[in-house]
Amino acid sequence: MAENPMLKFVNVPRDMPEKRDASQRREDFNEIYAEYADAKAKEQASRCSQCGVPYCQSHCPLHNNIPDWLMLTAEGRLQEAYEISQATNTFPEICGRICPQDRLCEGNCVIEQSGHGTVTIGSVEKYITDTAWEEGWVKPIKPSVERPETVGIIGAGPGGLAAADRLRRAGLQVTVYDRYDRSGGLMTYGIPGFKLEKDVVMRRNKQLEDGGVTFVLNCDVGKDITFDEIRAKHDAVLIATGVYKSRDLQGPGSGAAGIVRAIDYLTASNRKSFGDEVPEFESGELNAEGKRVVVIGGGDTAMDCVRTAIRQGAESVKCLYRRDRANMPGSQREVQNAEEEGVEFVWLSAPKGFSGDTVEGVMVQKMRLGAPDATGRQVPELIEGSDYVEDADLVIKALGFEPEDLPKLWGVDGLDVTRWGTIKADFRTHATSLDGVYAAGDIVRGASLVVWAIRDGREAADAILDYVGKAAKVAAE
Repeated sequence: MAENPMLKFVNVPRDMPEKRDASQRREDFNEIYAEYADAKAKEQASRCSQCGVPYCQSHCPLHNNIPDWLMLTAEGRLQEAYEISQATNTFPEICGRICPQDRLCEGNCVIEQSGHGTVTIGSVEKYITDTAWEEGWVKPIKPSVERPETVGIIGAGPGGLAAADRLRRAGLQVTVYDRYDRSGGLMTYGIPGFKLEKDVVMRRNKQLEDGGVTFVLNCDVGKDITFDEIRAKHDAVLIATGVYKSRDLQGPGSGAAGIVRAIDYLTASNRKSFGDEVPEFESGELNAEGKRVVVIGGGDTAMDCVRTAIRQGAESVKCLYRRDRANMPGSQREVQNAEEEGVEFVWLSAPKGFSGDTVEGVMVQKMRLGAPDATGRQVPELIEGSDYVEDADLVIKALGFEPEDLPKLWGVDGLDVTRWGTIKADFRTHATSLDGVYAAGDIVRGASLVVWAIRDGREAADAILDYVGKAAKVAAE
């Protein structure tokens, strides 16, 4: 009887791909993890317990068939593993790199709960898809039949691109409108190269373009083209703009020079990585070199900022967060990576104000955690008389993102929004209050993860296919 290739978790320890030394990775924007070798990928995949109720799968927003492709990897059937992986996920090589697996699939792995250390799901997913690209298993988009219906997608982030991929494969004519000069949204300009190297995103953009998706870039809806014009051009429209309005800081001195938004800072850095001319970087405004940097916030965007500042050669980098480490919304893996690279975390601290016309320091209030609020999280409370000043030459606000007022920006009547400013859409079909107009991703659910945007984009695409199909049937009758 052939030996079972799985359930090796009792004898085989968890082993992540080798991580480059912190002193090395501080010097560049390359990804920090090496690739698995084939034997190592098989070995780590073989640790999966193939449990009857796979929590890894149920806690993945895309419900990826993780146990199946782990077993196929362990058996050396990599092409089949890739086919299973991409059946539910439009961009598995991106999710393998940037999903917070410690909060999703890996964090809910059954063998992790039993003390054996989680299966390294994300690293195996990345390995499978990178191998698929190298071996030519990732096929060009070639619809079996071309259809006349057209769909306009506003926003070239993960939600819009996932929908574009699905709609194009079904033969629809797809046009994507985006305000930036490259598609990819935050995957291109928000997430640093050390988490997601840009050729990985550009490769997918090219696949979509080669497959017949039309991109209209440097196109600001409401200025360069109206929403009504887009609606008139297409049989259906998907709004997938994401949320780009930064939450702001109040307090004395909050308008001082040297206090910048995380999105501006990260975009400038990513543009430099592409070789673009970035005047704000050259002038020093969005460059941390030689500066004492303070980042305010505790999410994944804050982690991207502190680790970018280290690589730009900052004199010191500190992260202020008003709760403690256990209550931080960002990935614990990212916090560990940042600490290894030289970032100092100042827990239970909040800004009260800023000194200097050009910022010289952050007035910090120390906090303690009080009683839980309605969500169950402990509420930070001020400790009276504990204020002090943290020296700073550059302060980066990474407090999260909110939706722009799209109905007002675009001059649209009848597009309903929620009290938070997000677009109101049906949670199954993603249909908005306007006929033939759908919305997906962060502009509906608020600032969230790439993997959720991919799920929303795929679901919205399916609903749009249903909608245009019914319209075509009615027209034929």
